Amino acid sequence: MLNFVALLLVCQLIGEVIQKASGLPLPGPVIGMVILFIGLLIRGEVPETLGSVTKNLLDNLALLFVPAGVGVLTHLALVEDEWLPISLALVLSTVITIAVTALLLSWLLRISGKGPSSQESKE
Repeated sequence: MLNFVALLLVCQLIGEVIQKASGLPLPGPVIGMVILFIGLLIRGEVPETLGSVTKNLLDNLALLFVPAGVGVLTHLALVEDEWLPISLALVLSTVITIAVTALLLSWLLRISGKGPSSQESKE
């Protein structure tokens, strides 16, 4: 199990190194997740132990938000000063995420033959 925790951390580290070296506008952990995903695609399956490690992390995901909450409380004066841009960013990012998700789902259903437009074309 420790090997797979180390694998997750190494993928994150490689992602951080790539981000710092290339200046990509992506967070290092995201690049690390892509690296892990590509590795799992090549392997063709998710090892059972890796699945249990990641399940345990996801089961305790709420604990990972505690440092962020403490950071917000620490800088509450800054949040009070910048409440409008923060609120706009939250609302706009939520709306954009919902719209992109809906469009992607619609497209995936259409190309898989399970969407409403594909049903009409079959009749």
